[in-house]
Formats: sequence, structure tokens, C-alpha cells
Amino acid sequence: MAADNNLMTLGQYGQILDDYKNTLNQHIVAISPESWQPILSSILPGHWQEWLLPLAGGPFFLLFLAEWFYQSKRGNGKSFSWRRAMTNFSLGGSYLGFELIVQALIVLPICLWLYQYRLFTIEVTLLTAIPIFIAVEFSYYWFHRASHRVNWFWSAHVVHHSDDHMNLSTAMRQSLLYSVTGWWVFFVPLMILGVHPVWVFFLYALDLIYQFFIHTETVGKFPKWVEYVFDTPSNHRAHHGTNGAYIDQNYGGVLIIFDRWFGTYVEEDTVNNPVKYGAVGEDSHDHIIGLIFGVFYRMWLRFFRVKGIKKKLKVLFYPPSATESKTH
Repeated sequence: MAADNNLMTLGQYGQILDDYKNTLNQHIVAISPESWQPILSSILPGHWQEWLLPLAGGPFFLLFLAEWFYQSKRGNGKSFSWRRAMTNFSLGGSYLGFELIVQALIVLPICLWLYQYRLFTIEVTLLTAIPIFIAVEFSYYWFHRASHRVNWFWSAHVVHHSDDHMNLSTAMRQSLLYSVTGWWVFFVPLMILGVHPVWVFFLYALDLIYQFFIHTETVGKFPKWVEYVFDTPSNHRAHHGTNGAYIDQNYGGVLIIFDRWFGTYVEEDTVNNPVKYGAVGEDSHDHIIGLIFGVFYRMWLRFFRVKGIKKKLKVLFYPPSATESKTH
């Protein structure tokens, strides 16, 4: 998709980044089989902002290896294994690749069409970037909350929670079904208000990159004011817990303040209630196809099995605990 240079500039820096994007795209097309080149040209990012998350994969893997080395030296290497690491990074790679394709061919065109009907035009500047990012985080909070409380969205998100260990590779344990279930719908209001879709997705990518670093047991707790404002490793470990007190809590990505406001905050209690990781009722394993499609497939089996539109809608849109015995 061609870049919209009138809307996506940061002066000379934006032009430099756009040149890097063009060079990268050209190299990828040049080294690919000739029969693939027209398809690649249509799906490679048209804006430099769209390359941020895919390019983070390599550094993420190196940081994970550093964490593994550090934890092993401290005698805490039991939560690491090559098989689980390869599963998690394979899931992350399939998620990023599929997301790149679907965003280019379906999601971004839809969002750009909706953007035509915006109420205002809100430019991303040094003054507006932080308020817009907070709005993106607010949208993420509701997307993440729905991913636990609505079976349709949980059928994709369950993959991320199915790891019974916690380290940086867990952040990469993602499902390509996110594009199918429609994560981006929660961010459309920002586009209707007037934030360009590419900037919304860019700021969302920054949000996700931050979250990579909070999937760890290497860091304990930060000072109280940090724990009060931000989603920290401690706060996020609690989110991944299957303990009753931790289930459906701490939905924030970068900030934890929305959880405090909306009554979904819980503090990690390492003494009286150590976190037990996983997804309640789901096995933690390394079969990638089963991980991606298992819950999604069972959801559709129930959908076609039950009679009546109300029961069918319940299967899709009620909390997982209301639709099957295997819940989160």
C-alpha cells in the first residue's frame, strides 16, 4: 500500500525513516522468488511505522537469551527450555507475519475508509503524542478485558495464557487469530475522533513492545509509586495467574491506573499466594496447531451444536466460563 506522505511526516526524520522503509522493502522483494514479488509488493508496509513491531522480533530473541543466561547463573533456569522457547517464538513469528498480511490487505484499508468520516483531524506532535498514547492504552484496556470476558476474543487470547512458566519468551506466545477476531475494532473510535490509523497502530505497537519486558520473573517489585501507575512485571505476573484472586485482573498494558479506576486491580502476593501460571482448564503444551486453533475450534463446535440464536450468541459472546467447563 502506498504511503500517504501528507499525513505521515516527522519532518526530515520522517523522510529518513521512510527511506529506510523503502530500502528494506526493495531488498525483501529483490531476494524473493520472482513469482512472489507482486504479492510481496502489495503486503509489505507502506509506512515506516508499520515495521516497528516486526523488526523487534530479533532483539526480543537476543534479550530472551540474555535473560535465560542470567537466570541460569542464579540457579533459576528451570522455567526455561529450548522446546518451549521455540514454540513461543514460532507462535510470535506466525502472529507477526499473518498480522502484516491481514493489516495490509484488509484491516488498514477498512480503517482508512472509516478515517474519512472522522470528526476532527488530530495530528501527532510532541504535545499530542502522550495524550493520544494514553487514549490508545485506554482502548487496549477494554480490548484486553474483552479478551478475557468474551469467548470470541478469548479464543485467540487463550494462547498467550497457556504457558505455565513466565519469562520473556512468554510475551511472544501469541495467536494469529487476533486478526480474525478483530482486535482493531477497539481502536476505531480513536480513528473516528481523528487520529490517523497508522499512528494508532504505531502507538499500539509501542504498547506491545513495552509489554514484552514485563513478562519476566527476573525483576521483583519496583517502588510503590511505579507499581501504582504502571503495569510492572509484578502486576503482570498476577495477571497471568490461575489462582482465584488473580483471574481477570490487571488488564493494563503500560499503565495500571485504569484497572484501579474500574476495579480490576490486584497486587501480587508472593508470600501468601504465589502465582501459578497458565489458563485454567487448558493444558500447557507445545503443539502449535492445537494451541492456535484448539479453543477456537471447540467454540465453533458448540456454536453449531446448540439450538436457537440466543444460545448460539451466548457461545460466542458470553464469558468462557458461561459457555464451557474449560474456562480461564
